[in-house]
Amino acid sequence: MKKKILDTFKILFFLALGIFFIWLFMHNLTEEEKKEIYSSFVSANFWWIALSISFGLISHLSRAIRWKILIEPMGYHPRLSNTFFAVMIGYFANLALPRLGEVSRCGVLTRYEKIPFQKAFGTVITERGIDLISLGLAFLINFFIHLDKLSVFKKTTIFKNFNARYEELENPGIFYWVSFGIIAFIIFILYKSRHRISHTTFYRKIKEIILGFVEGLKSLIKIKKPFWFIFHSILIWMMYLSMTYVVFNSIEATQHLNLGVGLAVLVFGSIGIVIVQGGIGIYPWIVAEILALFSIPATQGYALGWLLWIGQTLTIVIVGILSLTLLPVINRNKNELPR
Repeated sequence: MKKKILDTFKILFFLALGIFFIWLFMHNLTEEEKKEIYSSFVSANFWWIALSISFGLISHLSRAIRWKILIEPMGYHPRLSNTFFAVMIGYFANLALPRLGEVSRCGVLTRYEKIPFQKAFGTVITERGIDLISLGLAFLINFFIHLDKLSVFKKTTIFKNFNARYEELENPGIFYWVSFGIIAFIIFILYKSRHRISHTTFYRKIKEIILGFVEGLKSLIKIKKPFWFIFHSILIWMMYLSMTYVVFNSIEATQHLNLGVGLAVLVFGSIGIVIVQGGIGIYPWIVAEILALFSIPATQGYALGWLLWIGQTLTIVIVGILSLTLLPVINRNKNELPR
């Protein structure tokens, strides 16, 4: 009962946070500006949104293939259909609760492919690490491409919010070192007392996760198709960039923007999705803030942000529900289906 209440609270919290960001952007706008946002949205060319969704689906399929490649060195060969459905169910679950998606997608392969949960979870953690590195590289590329915009970026609300949080600490360096020391101390205590607590469920769960992560790292080293793994790692982000960039063509005000601007929107939009579950409310706001650096009116940028967010979110919701529906159907006679 407590877990259900906590889960409900989390959903309501992130929904309320998203609504707050929508209000934060809209409350200073005049009625004329609000009408302009609506006009830009309804007059958009939705064929470009459809193309963006196609690129998004390719990225999801590519992720499923890459995950399959990562799992195979452990001696398991899941069907691509099950892997793809697991990925989409994971995305769908993440719209509701943070990190629920990682658990859900591993649960799918545990149930339908008999892959031990901790091993599947280990590969997901490894994959997330690769995504983090990829995002970091994209951020660096974006930084050097738009170096001339740095002084303007410092005036944006996004930068001011992050900078304000950082400056709230009297000595951020000491804070981080103290935090690191506390974590290290806790790990040391747990290690020393491992024999006393080894019988507890909590200890066994933590041990399984750590062993799964190690297994995931080993699978990365033992990959049998390194070329295809790297290829799909690059393809995923190329599709992310394409699905962002093509939407610029849907509104007249943004049609002249280049691929570099698309990278800026992708990078900072990804951060928004991490900050607020599913990016609701904050994603369009961040897009508007970034596009303002390139002389795009806030109303046009906000409308474009909603077009991007709705296209991506609807894809996840529709394909996620289809995946939940089709999984038991295609696995009904799984022994008769070729791998």
